[in-house]
Amino acid sequence: MVGTRMLRLALVAAGAVGGVSGAAYGLLNGQSWYARRAIGEPTGVPFRADGVHLPDGTGPVAASPTGAAPLLFAVLGDSSAAGLGVDTPDELPGVRIARGVAAELENPVELTTYAIVGSTSRDLAAQVEASLVVPPRLALIIIGANDVTARQSVAECAALLGDAVARLREAGVGVVVGTCPDLGAIRPIPQPLRSVASSWSLALGRAQRRAVEEAGGFAVPLADLLSPEFLTRPQELFSPDRFHPSAAGYEAAAGLLLPALCSAIGEWHGPPVPQPPVRSSAAEARRPTSRVVARLNQRFGRHPGS
Repeated sequence: MVGTRMLRLALVAAGAVGGVSGAAYGLLNGQSWYARRAIGEPTGVPFRADGVHLPDGTGPVAASPTGAAPLLFAVLGDSSAAGLGVDTPDELPGVRIARGVAAELENPVELTTYAIVGSTSRDLAAQVEASLVVPPRLALIIIGANDVTARQSVAECAALLGDAVARLREAGVGVVVGTCPDLGAIRPIPQPLRSVASSWSLALGRAQRRAVEEAGGFAVPLADLLSPEFLTRPQELFSPDRFHPSAAGYEAAAGLLLPALCSAIGEWHGPPVPQPPVRSSAAEARRPTSRVVARLNQRFGRHPGS
């Protein structure tokens, strides 16, 4: 699935974003096949550890041993939300966050995972509907990487995410979204295809953030906050497939998401919620994919209009 989508990303970048020379088109096409072989296809399914998690860091259990009503917490999105890549259920991002929220509130938290491996923003509506059968108090959404590799419209995907957040907010749910990660941190994707993926994912992340905030949710820009760590510590923070995070990678993300989730329900009493760093070059942060294609054309000797 990942490899096929990387091929599609290469083809749309080469054929639809500004146009490239035949040589550059062939380079992107070949690199997509290299990435497919290097990353491989996802294997297995994520662990599930739904149930009640306790302030002492244990769980899941069927019910709170003290009889306290648990806070209902839903996790929606893709494989990163589901936790594909960890070795034990305790390492799942949903579990880490549920236990963190339970400790902060000193109250049990009941985790239900609706996230599905391979999901894109087009799949969120069904997940939202399922989660609202018994509305949670708090929801986490992580989505976007598959939107990029499936070459879906940035504007459409951001709008779909905004709709999902608005629907949850209308039901009284506190919502936090971990926006699209920077796919430029995935080293098996060679250059210049990696630059195309990076530009696309950064553009999506920015559009997602605007849509989430307009819909009344909290956005945590994972690309801005985590990419430097993943770029400098790839062996530690990526799982063996070199595409999904490892347990340590999910732990880093959970540490950023936990304060925002508690803040979304007015229950954060720790240090300030992490803010994204100011990029050293605003122009580079806004660099559209078309400029990457322009650089490819320059490299292969094709001039605009040729």
